[in-house]
Amino acid sequence: MRRILSLLASLLPAVAFSQVQQSAQEAPPAAAVVPPAQTVTVTSTRDPVDKSYRKMLHGMERFERQHGLAPKASLRFRLLPRTPRVDMSGITLRVVGDGITLPIPVAPDNTFTLPRNEQALREDAAVIANRKTTSMTWRAQVITPGLPPDTRRLGDLRLECLVGVEAGLVSNSSPLFGWIANVLTSPEQVCNSPDGNFLFFTERPVFSVTLRAGARTEILPFRFLYAGGEQTRDMLQYCDCQVLLDRTYYAPIWDRTWPDDTLVSFDYMDDAAEAAP
Repeated sequence: MRRILSLLASLLPAVAFSQVQQSAQEAPPAAAVVPPAQTVTVTSTRDPVDKSYRKMLHGMERFERQHGLAPKASLRFRLLPRTPRVDMSGITLRVVGDGITLPIPVAPDNTFTLPRNEQALREDAAVIANRKTTSMTWRAQVITPGLPPDTRRLGDLRLECLVGVEAGLVSNSSPLFGWIANVLTSPEQVCNSPDGNFLFFTERPVFSVTLRAGARTEILPFRFLYAGGEQTRDMLQYCDCQVLLDRTYYAPIWDRTWPDDTLVSFDYMDDAAEAAP
């Protein structure tokens, strides 16, 4: 220390050297500086399911801009199981920001709507459920009222895809998992390309899917069902269709030769079993 102070004395003005010498004499030994202990309190479910409130509002704005795809429909968001043992009853949702917490009512069918709150938007709040990340999947739900049983409308599905991608709802997590290609990032790219591979879900295990538009009818090929039949056991854990694989299908939402009023009808596995001899 004496050698260092002597060197500084030769290089610094007298006043500056005096301040350095005083600081060196007053500084406590390194061992005497002990950081205060920190206490962490966990107040919510570990690894909770959460989505960006801001992104979900962007999805709602997309719905309003392109409402013409489904002019009679309204928008809700829906929670679906992702793993076999997840309990889908009693789910609670909150919008949580730095200085705001808003409870979100969840209907018995696990659908909900989001209110617009400027404070939550400014704080880039999260939509948080009392379930873990890998337990549920999220989707937009756009359904035109008055459709025949076991049918959907193609324009509704097109809008569901655009809103869902805009809202950041799809949660496939592996970079090797190809449900949505990495090069397809915008809603237009995902929903207007056959490579977008946006999955839809039926209410029960599906047997076949048929398109009907006027006199034109087409049964979708097998590759449109069950996530294309390309998944392996290792890949399935990264897909948000994990427990719903037998309820998944692709719809040709990119094919504009099928109008928005095209009806998408479903035959289910249990119906086929009952009809068998």
